[in-house]
Amino acid sequence: MAITDWPAGERPREKLLQRGASSLSDAELLAIFLRTGVVGKSAVDLARELLTRFGNLTQMFAASEKLFCETHGIGQATFVQLQAVLEMSRRALQEEMRSGDALNSPAAVRDYLQLLLRGREQEVFMGVFLDAQHRVIAAEEMFHGTLTQTSVYPREVVKRSLALNAAAVIFAHNHPSGVAEPSQSDQMLTDALKQALALVDVRVLDHFIVAGTGCLSFAEKGML
Repeated sequence: MAITDWPAGERPREKLLQRGASSLSDAELLAIFLRTGVVGKSAVDLARELLTRFGNLTQMFAASEKLFCETHGIGQATFVQLQAVLEMSRRALQEEMRSGDALNSPAAVRDYLQLLLRGREQEVFMGVFLDAQHRVIAAEEMFHGTLTQTSVYPREVVKRSLALNAAAVIFAHNHPSGVAEPSQSDQMLTDALKQALALVDVRVLDHFIVAGTGCLSFAEKGML
């Protein structure tokens, strides 16, 4: 059955307008983005097929162009549009994060880091550098690969903090395994960075681990 044959209150677009975007399922939201289905499948059917294939939205967003376009009815134009939407979301969250005190809007910082790091196949270490009023100066990807105390160089983090005249920093990295629990290496690295930055009066406010749909805060866990 085509979506146009559904009761008006159950069509994704009408449902969004009447009840808000949060009332829609993942498949319904994706169907609005896809706009149309293919012969024999509505946009919602096609959206469900994509979600079943990739497992969830996170894995679908992280899929390569080749994998994404292997689904019948999905082409390069759809992939490009999806990447553009994701990048606009990242930039909007970055603007929100930069607009005021990062400690007064922790959700914006967390959401930005999750959107940026979730689904990455390689470990990425980020620094969010703040001024004395905890306003964001810069958010940068600093190191890539297997992250240990020897592959993330405290000296380089200190140099960058001084170059940006930062008063504080928030760190984040991802676990491609999907497990958000910190390892012993994560704790040792955080301690080493905290000690090195303390020598130049830069405070470490938090260290987030992004994994799967989760995001662990060292500060909230009392690990800083």
